Amino acid sequence: MEPVIAARGLRRVYRVFEKPPGLFGALRGLFSRRYREVAAVDGIDLEIGPGELVGFLGPNGAGKTTTLKMLSGLLHPSGGSARVLGFTPWEREPEFRRQISLLLGQKNQLTWDLPARESFELNRAIYGIDRATAWKTVDELSSLLEVGGLLDKPVRELSLGERMKMELIAALLHQPKVLFLDEPTLGLDIVSQHRIRDFLRGVVAEKKITTILTSHYLQDIEALCRRVVIIDRGRIIHDGSLAAVVKGFSNHKQIELRFSGRAPKLHGPEWGEILSRDEAGVRLRVEPGRVTEISRRALDLPGLEDIRIESVPVEEVIRKLFSGK
Repeated sequence: MEPVIAARGLRRVYRVFEKPPGLFGALRGLFSRRYREVAAVDGIDLEIGPGELVGFLGPNGAGKTTTLKMLSGLLHPSGGSARVLGFTPWEREPEFRRQISLLLGQKNQLTWDLPARESFELNRAIYGIDRATAWKTVDELSSLLEVGGLLDKPVRELSLGERMKMELIAALLHQPKVLFLDEPTLGLDIVSQHRIRDFLRGVVAEKKITTILTSHYLQDIEALCRRVVIIDRGRIIHDGSLAAVVKGFSNHKQIELRFSGRAPKLHGPEWGEILSRDEAGVRLRVEPGRVTEISRRALDLPGLEDIRIESVPVEEVIRKLFSGK
């Protein structure tokens, strides 16, 4: 099966002015400017199949948004190639633009002082959608997002969560085949985050929309994406499942011991590292090869009521991966 999105050696390099220090350096910079090249995206190879919902993870400045902008045609690459739905994105052919949608969580596509209904009508006219079809889609999506009663309210009067729901409706109005989502839940409260996740899970699966999702909330990725691509310094360092991230980048497991009475005072290297303790429990950090040995030793402890062996939380693995610690 042909991939919907395919990139080969995709690069984007920026020239950045280097200001020399001091007053003399500033004056010299007026006449002789020095630049250095910064690779925001540095040779990405990526394939995404029809209907896949792929999480795109990385620290700030890793190249996530730059990649999405190139794949959606907003930026020209410095090198490499990409095909989306059989088109070269930055050629911006009309048929290509009618089949994709890009939603940037920090950018508004709705007109601030007008009701969302007016922006939807404008989008309908731009995409040449039949009015009956367009408003059937708006009614369906607004019902799923529970914002049907807000369509005539000026966008500036909507809450952040309500506004993001309207942005999603605008992004999906023309029924795109490819959807690029950049931080769609950024700054939202927990209830709004859950609502948008549920909405995306249902709509993307039902309509088989090929989707790339970036988010700083790992809960978004865990809830929606079977596959994650991790990018750092413009390069892909992982492409697979979240479970494979933990397996590939974590070098320890955690053992939690719970006791019917007061927990014994464990100490010494034979127990690994003590992460935390309370009156009735202890949490240990151990190397994978020592899990069986330490678990057997724990079975001999008086009052042991429960023993739980866990992989390291994904959040911790990702945090350590990005911090280099």
